[in-house]
Amino acid sequence: MIKLVESGLVTCEHQASFGAAAAPHSGDWLRALPITSCDFRLDDESVCVPHACVCGTQVDACGTHAFVCKRAPGRIARHQALNDVVARAFAWGPRLPVTKEPIGLARQDGKRPDGLTLIPWQRGKPLTWDITVAHMLADSYVSATARSVGAAA
Repeated sequence: MIKLVESGLVTCEHQASFGAAAAPHSGDWLRALPITSCDFRLDDESVCVPHACVCGTQVDACGTHAFVCKRAPGRIARHQALNDVVARAFAWGPRLPVTKEPIGLARQDGKRPDGLTLIPWQRGKPLTWDITVAHMLADSYVSATARSVGAAA
């Protein structure tokens, strides 16, 4: 049956989506309890319907454009939430003080890291981190993820 479905997938986007959906544990999120107070519940506004993005791109019902668009609403909030998760992990586990979005540091490409430990980590240097989310349907990854599940990671 799977081979029959795979033979009908003509675009890289369909192949990548099917591969991800068929991967082990891809449906584990369905077992999460819908606890509203923890934001573990989808409301009616969370369902994507076709619309025009603020960048002018037509968005389909899958809504994957929101993960790759530089101007999509919520992009910065999602990034900051992920940065908070990493910062809290240092405060909880190794109990290291950190700073988010440190001023005065820049990589060779001019971008700033998302966080920095305030205590040296190794060889007298602090640990820095940068949050990047790779999406399987981004234009730069879709041909690779169509061939191999997890290629974007």
